[in-house]
Amino acid sequence: MSRQVNIIVSGRVQGVYFRAFTRRKANQLNIYGSAVNLADGRVEIIAQGEHPAIEHFVEWCRKGPITARVDTIEITELPFTEGLSSFVTG
Repeated sequence: MSRQVNIIVSGRVQGVYFRAFTRRKANQLNIYGSAVNLADGRVEIIAQGEHPAIEHFVEWCRKGPITARVDTIEITELPFTEGLSSFVTG
């Protein structure tokens, strides 16, 4: 069963390669979507994949890479949409 979520990550997540590590983890888990920096210092992630992979990915986002400090994450379920075929950073 496929699932799509929006994840907002707060903490020290910009300038520490958070998006690059996120893309790497998404590729390992066959997750499609995107990760972008927000003007307020947070990172927004759209992630689409199989339910178990998304659960694993969300747990990874709670910690992030060793270079980051994740304070909080907000997860919103999104309607599943077709058409995503890669994970990009912007």
